[in-house]
Amino acid sequence: MGPDVLDTSSLTSPAGGWLSRLSPAWARAALVLLLAVLIASMIFPTNKPGNRSPWQGAVEGPVDTAGHAVNTAKTPYDEDIALYEVAIARIARGENYYDFIVPEQRARNYPVNPAIAVRLPTLAYLDAWLGKTGQVVAAIALMLAIVAVWWRRLGERPEDRGRLPRIGTALVFVGASLQLNRHYFPLHELWSGGLLALSFGLHRPGRDGQGGRWIAALCAAALALAIRELALPFVLLMAAFAAWNRNWREAAAWIALIVVFAAGLAWHLSLVEQHVLANERHSPPWLVMRGMTGWLANVVQSSNLRWLPHFLAGPAVVLMTFGWLGWRSRSGLFGFLLCAGYGFAFMIAGRWDNFYWGAMIAPAMFGGLVFAPRALAQVWRAAMSVSAAAR
Repeated sequence: MGPDVLDTSSLTSPAGGWLSRLSPAWARAALVLLLAVLIASMIFPTNKPGNRSPWQGAVEGPVDTAGHAVNTAKTPYDEDIALYEVAIARIARGENYYDFIVPEQRARNYPVNPAIAVRLPTLAYLDAWLGKTGQVVAAIALMLAIVAVWWRRLGERPEDRGRLPRIGTALVFVGASLQLNRHYFPLHELWSGGLLALSFGLHRPGRDGQGGRWIAALCAAALALAIRELALPFVLLMAAFAAWNRNWREAAAWIALIVVFAAGLAWHLSLVEQHVLANERHSPPWLVMRGMTGWLANVVQSSNLRWLPHFLAGPAVVLMTFGWLGWRSRSGLFGFLLCAGYGFAFMIAGRWDNFYWGAMIAPAMFGGLVFAPRALAQVWRAAMSVSAAAR
């Protein structure tokens, strides 16, 4: 038996993390708050009414051999996926996306007002170009890339070696494995969320003007943003962190990406609006205020946590988010703010039929769970420090 088999110090070492800097009073308050959130997460439901999940109940054949939509009203196949399959098939036949997408969406009783309700065309063109076999190859390559970069990332720091890289990489694999669900290759969040997890793993933050490594991360995030605009918070946070670290060249690159995306999105909206009628019905509001259920349900139903009972799945989401604070790295703080930020957004935005938005962040969350024991040790040690000193 190797000497590191029983060595759990890399998982629980409390020294030097963000939470260890808390005063005893703040650490105790943090423990009380964490306990309250964990208890609440065991109570709040994580299933959509009817137990609908984008990863369950798919059947083959949303599009026939001629590329026409198959009537899916009597099947559990997700209607959104059927629409995207039709778009891919029509592009593969040589049609222009903007010539058909608004009428196609309207015919299926999907709103096209506002124009942002119409998806960006990037993924439809990529899927049409790749074909069925190419999509499978791309999905496998993306999943393996995510696992590989996180295996390397989690073992770079001396205090993180031992069992942590192995356990952390296994958790990352659990999060990234949904990339292989071929029924949902047309789903934008599946690919964009995987690319964000890849970008996070590729990024090496510099500090105090020392460059770091970020070009590959920028490219992965740019593709994620081109596929789904919901990747924008990730890019904004990257820009903010680069500025905070005084890496001005990197910050300028992230800001330039935001500007280019804004221009591309404006162009997309202008093309869509050309086909929107004056009397077009408006989409239902996206600001729904579902609270903690919105956060938990989005992540659970868009990940392999859906197989767990809600009293286990909910706390897992909380610990994945909190755990990033146990990583003695600026990336740890980034991971916490990223997961907590998307979680807060899901609390206030998104209807039940938007639950697959959780796939934007779910693949990147699982790695945080490996740091949860360390984070708990840090905050507990900070909370008990006065008592220990008194003794």
